[in-house]
Amino acid sequence: MSKRKLTRRQAWRIQKVQDERAARAAKRAEKAQEKIEEGDLGPEQHGLVIAHYGTQVLVEATDGDNQGQVQRCHMRANLGSLVTGDKVVWRSGAPLGVIVAVLERHSQLSRPDPYGDMKTVAANIDRILIVIAPYPEPVGNLIDRYLVAAETLDIQPIILLNKIDRIDDSNRDNLQTLQERYQGLGYEWLNVSTKTQEGLAELIDYLANYTSVFVGQSGVGKSSLINMLLPDENLKVGELSEINQQGTHTTTTAHLFHFPAGGHLIDSPGIREFGLWHMDEQSLLEGFVEFRPFLGHCKFRDCAHQSEPGCAIQAALENGDISPIRMASFRYILSTLDQNR
Repeated sequence: MSKRKLTRRQAWRIQKVQDERAARAAKRAEKAQEKIEEGDLGPEQHGLVIAHYGTQVLVEATDGDNQGQVQRCHMRANLGSLVTGDKVVWRSGAPLGVIVAVLERHSQLSRPDPYGDMKTVAANIDRILIVIAPYPEPVGNLIDRYLVAAETLDIQPIILLNKIDRIDDSNRDNLQTLQERYQGLGYEWLNVSTKTQEGLAELIDYLANYTSVFVGQSGVGKSSLINMLLPDENLKVGELSEINQQGTHTTTTAHLFHFPAGGHLIDSPGIREFGLWHMDEQSLLEGFVEFRPFLGHCKFRDCAHQSEPGCAIQAALENGDISPIRMASFRYILSTLDQNR
């Protein structure tokens, strides 16, 4: 049976009913918000979002007599999305407080969701720690994705090789090659082990006085590192699969932790892929630090950096200023951008 076509008047009536329902729903939400704010709320104060739970956030007071106080809070409907690391103005209440304003972010870490929409993971970050381990085996292209993201956001990255007690003859050469490659590009590299505690003192010094975020594949030991650095947190740790040495997700929401000597750490949910689908080719080129001296020097403005005459990038590749591995990584990432577009 074919669908009956609505007349213009019938369509108008249906739309009118829907609009009226939407208006009533908005009014109910507004009244509910007014009811919250009319309650017994404390004075406005500054705070820091240290965790996010659905429609509520966990806020820590950062000034006044209540400094250090932690409370769950509602968010005003017009504030948009809040993430761990956001600095806010809030009012305490019983049983829930209310976020009344969000302060400007100086940085934010975002990644595309499976639908290609950008999702902010954490805010006001100073440093990104890219955690890798001998198992699951680190992949240069994945490291490059994190580095490009950090370069684009102008956040200082460091590559943190965890579980160095698991280095053996089967992976030693590959890990040494990776370290030499990235240190040669000027990136900081730190080797640590929660089992032997090697490198942990250097890591603590590096984290002091900054807000940092750990990123990396599941199973590389991010939660284990935090348990060693902050034993009172006792985060859940997942075992590696015996079949493929891949990790299981143990962190379900981004959470901010404080270090006794100063500094903060945001632990974000582990991800195996870090998409850069939102970026254009020029931004991607600039995210590869060794490409920058040659950008803008190609003979043709629309150079695709393949086989065009007078390509400065190709000349740098042939002269050894750009490594074939990093060039291949760039081209692979670029192909994923084209596919998603």
